[in-house]
Amino acid sequence: MSWLTVGAIYFIVWWITLFAVLPIGVRTQEDERQVVPGTVASAPAKFQFFRVMVVTTIVSALIVGGWNLCSSYFGVTFADLPHIMPDIR
Repeated sequence: MSWLTVGAIYFIVWWITLFAVLPIGVRTQEDERQVVPGTVASAPAKFQFFRVMVVTTIVSALIVGGWNLCSSYFGVTFADLPHIMPDIR
């Protein structure tokens, strides 16, 4: 795979991973019993931006690295993945 392809795959995996990592470990204002007037009680009490970015980057790198390893050494490609839609002719 070219570096451009790996970069594009990493970009997509990073965004998907971001939305999977965002709710992990979040404490809401309601949990902390410190609801700021004018905000929703389910808003995060303290958003940990750098922790989310680091975890997202590391998990995405592991996923893309694992895929690249399987692709390079074992010959697994996108064509080997099962088709979601049936072949309509």
